Amino acid sequence: MNRIPRVMKVPGVISQFEEDQQSTSQKRVIIVSNHLPLRASRDSVSNEWRFEFDENNLLAQLKDAFPPDTEVRYVGTLKADIDVADQDEVAQVLHEKFSSETIFLPVDTQNKFYHGFCKHYLWPLFHYMMPRTGSDEVRFDRSQWQAYVSANKKFADKVLEVTDRDDEDEDHVWVHDYHLMALPTFLRRRSKRVKLGFFLHSPFPSSDIYKILPVRDDILRALLNCDLIGFHTFDYARHFLSSCRRILGLHSESNRGHIALEYYGRTVTIKILPAGIHMGQLESVMSEESTVRKAKELKEKYEGKIMMVGVDDLDLFKGITQKFSAMGELLETNQELRGKVVLVQITNPARSLGRDVQEVLDEANSIANEVNKKYGEPGYEPIVFIKGPVTTQEKLAYYAIAEYSVVTPVRDGMNLVPYKYTVCRQSCPVLDEALGVDENSPLKNSVIIVSEFIGCSPSLSGAIRVNPWNISEMANAMYSAIDLPETEKHLRHEKHYKYISSHDVAYWARSFDQDLERACRDHYHKRYWRIGLGLAFRLVALEPTFRKLLGDTLNSAYERTNSRLLLLDYDGTMMPPTSVNKGPSHEVISVLNRLCDDPKNIVFIVSGRDRDTLSKWFSSCEKLGIAAEHGYFTRWTRDSPWETYRLMDLSWKEVVEPIMQLYMEATDGSSIENKESALVWHHQDADPDFGLCQAKELHDHLENVLANEPVVVKRGQQIVEVKPQGLSKGIVVENLISTMRSRGKSPDFLLCVGDDRSDEDMFESIARSSANPTLPTIAEIFACTVGQKPSMAKYYVDDIVEVIGLLRGIAEASAQPN
Repeated sequence: MNRIPRVMKVPGVISQFEEDQQSTSQKRVIIVSNHLPLRASRDSVSNEWRFEFDENNLLAQLKDAFPPDTEVRYVGTLKADIDVADQDEVAQVLHEKFSSETIFLPVDTQNKFYHGFCKHYLWPLFHYMMPRTGSDEVRFDRSQWQAYVSANKKFADKVLEVTDRDDEDEDHVWVHDYHLMALPTFLRRRSKRVKLGFFLHSPFPSSDIYKILPVRDDILRALLNCDLIGFHTFDYARHFLSSCRRILGLHSESNRGHIALEYYGRTVTIKILPAGIHMGQLESVMSEESTVRKAKELKEKYEGKIMMVGVDDLDLFKGITQKFSAMGELLETNQELRGKVVLVQITNPARSLGRDVQEVLDEANSIANEVNKKYGEPGYEPIVFIKGPVTTQEKLAYYAIAEYSVVTPVRDGMNLVPYKYTVCRQSCPVLDEALGVDENSPLKNSVIIVSEFIGCSPSLSGAIRVNPWNISEMANAMYSAIDLPETEKHLRHEKHYKYISSHDVAYWARSFDQDLERACRDHYHKRYWRIGLGLAFRLVALEPTFRKLLGDTLNSAYERTNSRLLLLDYDGTMMPPTSVNKGPSHEVISVLNRLCDDPKNIVFIVSGRDRDTLSKWFSSCEKLGIAAEHGYFTRWTRDSPWETYRLMDLSWKEVVEPIMQLYMEATDGSSIENKESALVWHHQDADPDFGLCQAKELHDHLENVLANEPVVVKRGQQIVEVKPQGLSKGIVVENLISTMRSRGKSPDFLLCVGDDRSDEDMFESIARSSANPTLPTIAEIFACTVGQKPSMAKYYVDDIVEVIGLLRGIAEASAQPN
């Protein structure tokens, strides 16, 4: 879509050549993460800083994943303490040589943001570790949260510096991981149409765990300022969607394979795709001399042994102690494996400091020593515990030699160790030659024992999945892996290798980028409004013709017209849906009476409620018209008789009510509303997930039972309703306008206000009538919805207070003499 340049420096016509120049600008992907994917070191002689890309870092590998004509820039902090005096020079070097924009946080902010809120509070919670009481209590610290927000704002400011160019709309911003979940709000506030994606590399906890977080609303709303949110697994995405539903009341829908949330008129797409590895980089390192040399050494060392390998970070969620315990049980119950099977466990340095890390290390050492003492012998250690750091080349050598990989965290994000292990077992020509592998050698094989609680588990369909909390199950899985026939090992290996090689880091990056582009297609088809303060900020997307109904506009049209029809929904329009007392307030009654006293006005309450309730509530409004039960019953004034839409056979209610009764008894918090013309099953007070599930089941059940009956089964806002066919609020509008015209009072002013799906029928009917050239024209039409959201109405107001304010305004105009 052609765009209008922000600034015309010279008056005149904008040439097509200039537009073409703008549309062919270079695409740019801005990758934002807490740490830049760089290694920093200081030269021992010159004392100068030296930098290089950390090729093992997934984000560093992204620079090779995009097409050559795509510029990739990084934004983040450094894993090094740079003196304040050197920061400008370092930032310039990284900008020029590494396409990286560096953020330097104050020490206090960094400590509270990263070591405090991220690692001490957020990371454990996202890994299902509940806040504890006692001396080790992990409490929410407001100052740490404020540091988190402050740091996220600095990241957003730096991103905005990078995107500050005339063609910034070509930029794709890709934010990574839980450290930066507040960033989207600050970025979206200042850049409405930025193409913004977020990917969470850690687990997202179940809603019951997430709800513990005191700032749960702020984080969810911040993430929903993105266009695309990515997760490694469906489980993580499901937990996020459940949290949005239970905390914010948002519901997701699936459309052509894409899951999406509607958030204030914007579509937020959910992406589910596990990350991949850099095949080329891994194969290159496998071919290096140091890798080959180490592999030959390990082959000789463990010749005749059954070798298992595990590589994990040193933290309490990696399940190292459980793995060691399972190894001990394996040897205890299978004496023939003693002296043969070896578990090599490599641990990477801990990413955070704390007593819990030391406790894990002490316990792991204790179990390993116990197992080795009990089952070891001269020249044989069942558990070889290698505390890092270990070079990448050495790790790949262990992968290449080990027949089995054991990756069993109790909770983890993606974890690419099984992917790397599989590729190393496939090997490469250089490594094969060094290890004496040729066409006569046995087929390539590998067996993976993997925890069911990590992100890569669903994609490894040939792996042996285990519950790491069940030590016996893990020990049995180890034995089963060893006992597998060679052909079975080969088939499992082939299956994994085919998937891993086709779903590499380039596939992951391209897929995310394409979905981000797709999610942003409507950016230029809508108008945007900024609302909310702080982290409650959100962007409201509206159709170009959708605008706020202002009192001056309404009053002006009202005063110059003589035959007016006012149609007002009740629940959610005149009365808050959350109010316990559902009856109208004195102010509402007063405003309605003042409007009804004007002989030029016909005022109707159009509601889904039953006529007895509405008659009771509005008994003091003598001239007020009421359309009850979506128009099945209508009366023009308090003392006029009720008119029925048409006489109908309601015997179907005898079939429907017992079915609804069954679902009400099975769904705690649900209820049945028995109207004269309809039956409604409500589930607003039930568990949100269970209520939705039951509503869908009830809807399908009733549709099957009532297939030959003249009724419709509709799902609405926390309801399932059965009502006669052809009955809707839209019919009310048509009948009222038709009756007024037949009485010689054709309306020249129409105000229709409502807030939910049933009111959309009124708006649609008004739009259809105004577009019909055979019908008399209504001079002034104001179809207005409550709340800024997609609607058939042309106008909106923010809330019920504004509805009452507008009605009060025109009521005062009615009271004034002409």
